[in-house]
Amino acid sequence: MSPTSSRPVGSRGFALRFAVALALSVTALPDFALAQSFSIDLGNGGPTLTGRAVQLFLIITLLSLAPGIAMMVTCFPFMVTVLSLVRQGIGLQQTPPNMLIVTLALFLTWFVMEPVFEEAWQRGLSPLIDGDITPEQAWERTMAPFRIFMEGRVGPDVIETLAAAAPGRSADLVPGEPAPYSLLIPAFLLSELERGFEVGFMVFLPFLIIDLVVASILMSMGMMMVPPVVVSLPLKLAFFVVADGWTLLTGALVRGYAQ
Repeated sequence: MSPTSSRPVGSRGFALRFAVALALSVTALPDFALAQSFSIDLGNGGPTLTGRAVQLFLIITLLSLAPGIAMMVTCFPFMVTVLSLVRQGIGLQQTPPNMLIVTLALFLTWFVMEPVFEEAWQRGLSPLIDGDITPEQAWERTMAPFRIFMEGRVGPDVIETLAAAAPGRSADLVPGEPAPYSLLIPAFLLSELERGFEVGFMVFLPFLIIDLVVASILMSMGMMMVPPVVVSLPLKLAFFVVADGWTLLTGALVRGYAQ
């Protein structure tokens, strides 16, 4: 056999031996991983590579939950609830659209919560960035303005009800001590939803009266085949526009937090 014909055989044999060795190494890899424990030191006595990975995972998780956490400790639930109920009271399903309702609620929340944000930045985040305080101190100082805001909007009976609903949580409420965030935040959200429905009920009343009047007039005229919504919807829109409803409503919502 000529040298040119032996080269493919040799290359195929080398490839076969390499594949067998690779398969054996992969087969033995799980046993090696289970039998060995190792860590990588990044130097200067810092955390290991595993610790860095865990920290990175926690940071990404917190960043993904940051919008939800910010909404839970602000007036956003109250704002979006009232605005959605106003749209339902008028009789509109998708006007204004959900994106516009949420955007308006976000900017109203920013307007109301701006003093709280500034105080939290000055007391906690700015000193942390400058390296003057530790992360634990920054957490307490940053959350202090939000705690004051939430405690001013939540009723003590709501916190006591939540604490009594969970076995063993009543011990967390110590007289004279602030309530833990695990009880304060849910109580704040429930209180905001309750106030939102109260305001929504007051907003619904004039629209309900218009619906009843229109339905009574149509029935008295014998126009039972005409849906009352067809007549009442333009009247409700005209009433809301003439009364400058959006400005009055948003002004009342903002003034409610200034008290």
